[in-house]
Amino acid sequence: MPYVTPSHPAPPAPAARTGRPRGGRPLGRLAAALAAAVTLATGAAPVAPATEARAAVPRAAAALERVTDFGANPGALTMYVHRPAALPANAPVVVALHGCTQNAQLYADNSGLDTFADRHGFLVVYAETTTANNANKCFNWFQTGDNRRGRGEAASIRQMVAHATSAYGTDPARVQVTGLSAGGAMTSVMLAAYPDVFTAGAVVAGIPYGCGVDVVSAFGCMSPGVDRTPAAWAQAVRDAHPGYAGPWPRVAIWHGDNDPTVVPRNADELRDQWTALHGLGQTPDRTSTLAPDNTRRSEYVTAGGRTAVEVNRVPGIGHGTPVAPGTGPQQCGATGTQHFIASICSSYWITRFFGLDGSVTEPPTEPPVDPPTEPAACWTASNYEHVRAGRATTTGGYAYAKGSGQNLGLYNTFVTRTLKETPPGHYTIATGSCP
Repeated sequence: MPYVTPSHPAPPAPAARTGRPRGGRPLGRLAAALAAAVTLATGAAPVAPATEARAAVPRAAAALERVTDFGANPGALTMYVHRPAALPANAPVVVALHGCTQNAQLYADNSGLDTFADRHGFLVVYAETTTANNANKCFNWFQTGDNRRGRGEAASIRQMVAHATSAYGTDPARVQVTGLSAGGAMTSVMLAAYPDVFTAGAVVAGIPYGCGVDVVSAFGCMSPGVDRTPAAWAQAVRDAHPGYAGPWPRVAIWHGDNDPTVVPRNADELRDQWTALHGLGQTPDRTSTLAPDNTRRSEYVTAGGRTAVEVNRVPGIGHGTPVAPGTGPQQCGATGTQHFIASICSSYWITRFFGLDGSVTEPPTEPPVDPPTEPAACWTASNYEHVRAGRATTTGGYAYAKGSGQNLGLYNTFVTRTLKETPPGHYTIATGSCP
C-alpha cells in the first residue's frame, strides 16, 4: 500500500493524555492505517503535515473551548465544546466528529453546526483525534481497539458525553452524534456501541457499522462497498451491545451521488442496517425533494408515524459535507476548505431531524401527503460503474439492478445500461421512459 513519510515528525501527545501507549501500534499497521484513512478522507495519496496545517487554518469564527480531565480517555482524544452564550438548563448535546486531515476547529468553522447551536440552544461537543492515534488524524473506525463499547476512541467519546452532563447540566436523554467520512463511520460506531446513550445520529459520507475490521477490508467498504442482507447488517449492531433490545437510535444518512471515495452504495447499506433494526422494510414510506438543489429524501416510518431512518441523496456532489453559505434561515457553513461542498445546508436538516429546532417531533395526527411524483432519475453507465456507484450488485460475474434484481448482463466496463431510479434506491432497466 502507498505510504508517504511525513515531512517532519508528528508532534508529541500532550502529557495529560494517557491511556494509549505511544508504541502500542506496530509501524506496519500504522502505515497501512494511514493509507486507508487518507483515502477515506480525500481519495488521494497521504499529504504531508504541512499541507494539513494549511488546510486547517480556522475561518473567522469563535474559537472552541478546550476541555481537559473529562475522564480516563483511553482513546487519547481531545475534547472541545461550542457553548452558546445562553445555554439553557438540560440542553441537548450534539457530538461532532471531523473527517481525516481535519480538526475540531476546522469542522466547527465550516459545517455550520454552531449556527444552529446558537439559534436553538444546544451544546456541541467536538471530539478530535491526533497524529499519535492515526498519522492523518482519522478516527480509527475500523480498529477493534477503538470501535467497541468500552474501548479506545469510542469509550473516550462516551466519556465526553458524560462530562457534558456533569459540567454543563445537559440532558443525558437528548444526545445525538454526527460526523463526516471517517467521522461518519465513527458515528456509526457510536450508534452501535452506545444505543442506550445516543437517541439519534446523522452519518455523512460514512459506512455501516461492522463493515471494516482491518485496513484491507476498510478499503473494500469504501469502494466498491459491501453488499449484505439487512438482517446481517442489523446483527452486527446487535453484537456491539449484546442483550440490548432497544429502543434503537433514529438515523439520518447523507451521501453525495458522485462520491468516488466512499461510494453511494454505502448509503443503501446503512439504510438496510438501520431499517432492519427498527423492523422496517427497505421501500420508503415517503419521498420528497429538498431545496435548493433537489436533494432526494426517502423516509422510513414507524407504525406510530415517526421517521426512524431517512436517506438524503445530494445530486452532483462528491465526497464531503453539503453546506450552503449565507445568512438565510436554511443556510450555513463555508466552502473555502476541501470537503465542504456548496449544495444544501445539511446541518439545518440534521438539526431538524434531531428535533432541536423547536419543531414538533411527535408523530403527526395525520400522515403527510406526498408531493407529486417526480420524474425518475436516470443513469447511463457501464455495469462496472453501476456496481461501483451502488446502483447494482454483482454475483457470479453478472450485474443485477439494486432493488428490482434485474440481470444487467456481464459485470464489466463494456456492457452499458440505462437504469431508472424510482422510488429512490430502487433501480430498473429503462425502457424509453427516461428523459
